[in-house]
Amino acid sequence: MSSQPDLAETTQAQPFDVKALHSYLSEKIDGITAPLDLTQFTAGQSNPTFKITSGDTSFVLRKKPSGDLLPSAHAVDREYRVMAALQDTNVPVPKMLHLCDDPSIIGTDFYVMEMVEGDVFQDPSLPSLTVPERRAFYDSFIRALAALHSVVPEDVGLGSFGRAAGFISRQVSRWSKQYKATETEHIDAMEQLIKWLPENLPDENETAIVHGDFRPGNVIADSKTQEIKALLDWELCTLGHPLADIGYVCALFHADVLPTGRLKGLDHTALGIPTEQEFLDLYCKYAGRERIEDHLFFVAFSLFRSAAIIQGVYKRGLDGNAASEKALKLGHLARLRAETAWNVVTENL
Repeated sequence: MSSQPDLAETTQAQPFDVKALHSYLSEKIDGITAPLDLTQFTAGQSNPTFKITSGDTSFVLRKKPSGDLLPSAHAVDREYRVMAALQDTNVPVPKMLHLCDDPSIIGTDFYVMEMVEGDVFQDPSLPSLTVPERRAFYDSFIRALAALHSVVPEDVGLGSFGRAAGFISRQVSRWSKQYKATETEHIDAMEQLIKWLPENLPDENETAIVHGDFRPGNVIADSKTQEIKALLDWELCTLGHPLADIGYVCALFHADVLPTGRLKGLDHTALGIPTEQEFLDLYCKYAGRERIEDHLFFVAFSLFRSAAIIQGVYKRGLDGNAASEKALKLGHLARLRAETAWNVVTENL
């Protein structure tokens, strides 16, 4: 069984002039000839994403959402820049075709990339796959992350993509502020984390290109081999500590409630899915590391950041600016993520 990305007809929540888009793109991208047919991917809550079909050729358009946005949020130009920079590396990314920073075309900045065919699995337990397929998926998944962290930013023109020094400290401060800017209720666990995290920062002695949202739902896998063909959704990418990505993935092993599934409490051996320690060991093998220390701090931080992001999506839903109507169903998840993060702290650190 495959799990193709969900598509829906374009909605009035994201209106723009398709004829104007066609006129613009026909001068920028080879293959844009016939009138455009647009459908919107319903998965994801951040930057609205569309499949563009022109004749027999398909592309993907990703844009900022409409309405008032938080500073530095929804930076589609950064997504475009990092994927363009990684084109000739071992990191699987779609081919970038065009970046438009003129909001007069469709109302916001956007970019267009190639359409990569394959499967997207939102549930990390991969219920539709066989045991060998799950092993193949996670082996390629971990290998792709190690490949990303092995890229030297300066070698691909990303030396100035972010300030590596003080990365975790800045991230804690940023997401604390963004959470406060979109707060809709008091969450005690978030208040505890906002106080605890800056007081317990790990040493920051590593720098890598950090994806920021590395999870099974953000990769496209080959339908036959389960090899990862493309990493998606680079909105949160920056330069920073590679363990931030590790902590983000490993949060799946600690969370009881996730909207798309979990890795906690499963029979990993029977399913062909790595345990948390096996995940860390396999990453070390592909990344050439001897060991990983203090990854649980990054798990707690990642759950905290996730709570802040979800809170922002929920607030945009209340304001009518979310990419999907599903945003209004996320209100309780910010609290659950925060409480899970605080449990990781109190039980392990």
